[in-house]
Amino acid sequence: MSETAFTAAEIENMFTNEGRYIFARWSRPIAPVVFGTDDASLAVFKDAFATVASLGDMHLAETDPELGANFLVFLCSDWSEIKEVPNLDRLLANIDGLVTELDRTGANQYRSFAFDPEGAIKLCVLLLKYDDDMAKVSAQALATSQMAQAMLLWSPSAFLEKSPIGIIEANNMAIVRPSVAALIRAAYDKTMPDTAGDTSHALRLEARVTQLMGDES
Repeated sequence: MSETAFTAAEIENMFTNEGRYIFARWSRPIAPVVFGTDDASLAVFKDAFATVASLGDMHLAETDPELGANFLVFLCSDWSEIKEVPNLDRLLANIDGLVTELDRTGANQYRSFAFDPEGAIKLCVLLLKYDDDMAKVSAQALATSQMAQAMLLWSPSAFLEKSPIGIIEANNMAIVRPSVAALIRAAYDKTMPDTAGDTSHALRLEARVTQLMGDES
């Protein structure tokens, strides 16, 4: 899967939201819990989550000391089911309005982040509507894609034109695309900050991404 490294301008766009450069990564181990799937699919999700988390040299945790679980994944067949989840309204404001908007736009996924006082990610709530489009991909591909999108605070448009994952034809397994994987690795470099609000950060990421992809070629 041959790809070129992202430029600083491309990286800047991938972390720009409403005209501002806003970068954030997790500052703590990710402790996921998945609701609405069977045990077999749950195991596939956990394995895929662990594989993607390892790109940032992170390990999955059983629990988060503050929150218990800090990556909450809810799968449903209809958005109205979300309103029935106990206590979810404590994490997502105005669930009725959110469900109405998700129905109106025909969305099949929604993620919400919460941050610690320094601005690093401490919680992600992921809602997935298992519609016809989502049913076309394997559980492993779905989990790989969703974890890649939860590793950083990406721009809402970061992956509109191209998925963060690719499929290996030989075994039909999903992997994070090399350029995206390199960017995640660069973002979790121990010398890089958990948060950034200046576009000079994109230049620092570019240098690391270029080196990483050069080392792998």
